[in-house]
Amino acid sequence: MGSDLTRPTERPAGTPLREALFAPRSIALVGASDDPTKSAARPLQYLRRIGYPGRIYPVNPRRGVVLGEPAWPSLEALPECPDQAYILTQTEAAIDAAAECGRLGIPVATLLADGFTAMSSAGSARIARLQDICAQSGLRVVGPSCLGVVDLRHRLLLTANAAFAEPDLPVGRIFVASHSGSLIGALVSRGKARGVGFASLVSAGNEIDLSIGEICAATLDDPGIDGYLLFLETLRHANALHDFARRAIASGRPVVAYKLGRSAPARELTVTHTGALAGEDDVADAFLADCGIARVDVFEALIESLPLLARLPLAGARSRAPTVGIVTTTGGGAAMVVDQLALRGVTVARPAPATFERLATVGVEIEPARIVDLTLAGTRYAVMKAALDTLLTAPEFDLIIAVVGSSARFHPELAVRPLIDCASSAKPLAAFLAPEAPDALTRLMEAGVPSFRTPEACAEAVAAGFGRRMPTKTILPAVPSPVATRTLDELESYQVLDRIGISRPTVVVVDADLTTPPALPFAFPVAAKLLCAGIAHKTEIGGVKLDIGDATALMQVIGDLRATVSLRRPDLSVERVLVQPMVSGVGEALVGYRVDPQVGPLIVLAVGGVLAELFDDRAIRLAPVDLTSAAAMIDQVKGLRRLAGYRETRAGDLPALARAIVALSELALHDRAISEAEINPLIVRHEGEGVMAVDAVVRLR
Repeated sequence: MGSDLTRPTERPAGTPLREALFAPRSIALVGASDDPTKSAARPLQYLRRIGYPGRIYPVNPRRGVVLGEPAWPSLEALPECPDQAYILTQTEAAIDAAAECGRLGIPVATLLADGFTAMSSAGSARIARLQDICAQSGLRVVGPSCLGVVDLRHRLLLTANAAFAEPDLPVGRIFVASHSGSLIGALVSRGKARGVGFASLVSAGNEIDLSIGEICAATLDDPGIDGYLLFLETLRHANALHDFARRAIASGRPVVAYKLGRSAPARELTVTHTGALAGEDDVADAFLADCGIARVDVFEALIESLPLLARLPLAGARSRAPTVGIVTTTGGGAAMVVDQLALRGVTVARPAPATFERLATVGVEIEPARIVDLTLAGTRYAVMKAALDTLLTAPEFDLIIAVVGSSARFHPELAVRPLIDCASSAKPLAAFLAPEAPDALTRLMEAGVPSFRTPEACAEAVAAGFGRRMPTKTILPAVPSPVATRTLDELESYQVLDRIGISRPTVVVVDADLTTPPALPFAFPVAAKLLCAGIAHKTEIGGVKLDIGDATALMQVIGDLRATVSLRRPDLSVERVLVQPMVSGVGEALVGYRVDPQVGPLIVLAVGGVLAELFDDRAIRLAPVDLTSAAAMIDQVKGLRRLAGYRETRAGDLPALARAIVALSELALHDRAISEAEINPLIVRHEGEGVMAVDAVVRLR
């Protein structure tokens, strides 16, 4: 078990990152423990048990022998420069060890220690020290708070995760990257129970240096990886993640993610409604979608969905909403899948009359219904195979799901043989097995038929797969949150809209203490609004009055505005009032822009009005967007669908709305000094009449 020292003691310059991470020729275990019950002893035990073929150097200054193997007092004392060092020491000692790695030219160091969060001044200082070591030496760091790096193909179990004591782990073609170290262990054990194997797994920890995106990107030239599975706690280094995902999907390898944070107890309001509409999790949704990454909320789907995603085309390749056909031997099991798909907005389509006729021609006589329920007859190979062949060639379906009943458990070789024989069909086929049927699942997986153990995971994978779209070509870099900002008043905000070509009404600004009616270049009725940069939501303090019918009423309203605002906000002095004509149209939209500190500029669309943020109905994209994306956003917001024309209502000018969305989103390209901008409401006028902004808020960095 001793180390073979016949290879050169100097590492060739420029070892590729993928090789150093996942196929190192030699490893140093800094702080390796001689106590087999401790976490710091696990990596050496795991590496020896799995038969790691490279050289292992335990480093422990207090022991000459660790777990029966020779140990070295320091990295500098090693007979060669290893490809990777796993640093198992406590926090301060880990920084010193990383510095030594940098001095010696070790390409990669993986850090187990915690204490490197930016939530404290001490943690921030440690982060800065590590990043300085990386910058000056070229050392690449995985972690800290990293439970390790695993590559089952190269027999690399460089981890302190207790779950990897599991024997006989199956080797597969899936790459896993996770912020959580314990979750890679959970995935391995759950995957083994399903016969799902992994190629490599990495716990990225705090991503102080190497990010999940950069680590995954280092494997894009690995022919042994077919897809990527991500467990995300936050969105750091968004540009690297986006670049990796775009390249992975372009190479035909799907990416699926489970992202924590759906249940945030509240969204922080920024100056505009847009801040509430684009809360942290909504931003994550928009970002992952623009990356082409499928996001799932069911953990089982994270493990089981990649084979299906590999068969489903990304949105944009279809001219209509996707539809699913279901064939089953168990009506109850199929109904569960239908329910779960419906909850996720996926349509289970009734076969066309021509399809029922074709089924009858091949001997499948059933009552016309949404589900093709073969009952017990479907347990016969000939019946199920004929039904599958017919449905898989029916033009009304984009995917067929076969729901198999109890026969999958008791006669797996018979129950799933028709599905296996259809595995190579041009149209994708998936299976949900109602009973617990591990043998049948294994047979399906080996044949390449995407299969699921629960209706929830099946529906989640289908919805996530259909919901993907082609990644944007690039994204603009995120900009850290500014220390201070300045909010423009409405007149100044209108001037920003003038620059980007969005129409707004003619306005007149009058002194709040005027004694005679102002001369207006437009007719009554009018709106009068408090003009003050310190108030973004004027309606909430009584600073807006609409439908003022004449000059006398206008004078009264101006006095009322002063009195109301003085009562509700005594800290404000009402000096100016903005007067503009009333504008009518088919409906109102909210179009917002803001720069997120993690993922960069965003554009938001929702139904306009003062309560916009209360409705879970909006579309969010990374900015800037083009007209095609803007049109897709309009279609996504349910509350705006009536603008396309509903019953006797005339259609609104949706092309003009799309152009306004594009124009506001292009602030991302032309004016990065703007941190937030919102038009609410944007009046959508009749078809051919355009749109008009009747209120706006802009916030500068």
